[in-house]
Amino acid sequence: MSDEDDVVVPDDLSSLFAPAAEDPSVALVVTPVAVPAPLAAACVLAGVAVDVVPSSSGAIAVLREPASAPEGAAAISKLLRTTPVVLLERREGNVRAVRWTGGEEGDEMPSGLLLATAPGVLEDLLLGTVQAAELEGVVTSVGMSRWKATRLLASSARKR
Repeated sequence: MSDEDDVVVPDDLSSLFAPAAEDPSVALVVTPVAVPAPLAAACVLAGVAVDVVPSSSGAIAVLREPASAPEGAAAISKLLRTTPVVLLERREGNVRAVRWTGGEEGDEMPSGLLLATAPGVLEDLLLGTVQAAELEGVVTSVGMSRWKATRLLASSARKR
């Protein structure tokens, strides 16, 4: 066997499992909010650019700037106060799921388990097989004025 055929196994394999250093290509915040419009309006007031997709398990906020995923998840979880949300990020084919509550990052969750019980639209968005703009019932925070957002939130609060 020549030196060229020698296989070198590093002593520390942790680099193989470390999160990728690149920015996520997709970032989604899964919420229990039933209707997309109030979540989009709240995101306007929080300064988070999202497209909110309705789903059977709650509204999904598709972050327009995946690189700012932690800031977006923090802002959305602050808006929902004690209600937990889940940030899903896709990097280099890997998916990471982290619970956020009250603006604070929580525990990492098994993304496979989450996706196994999630509506199909979540997986489609995460894998990029569909874009939020292509889906029915999507509400965007981009271009919505603060005034319209405030009115929308006030009207949805009165309906409760």
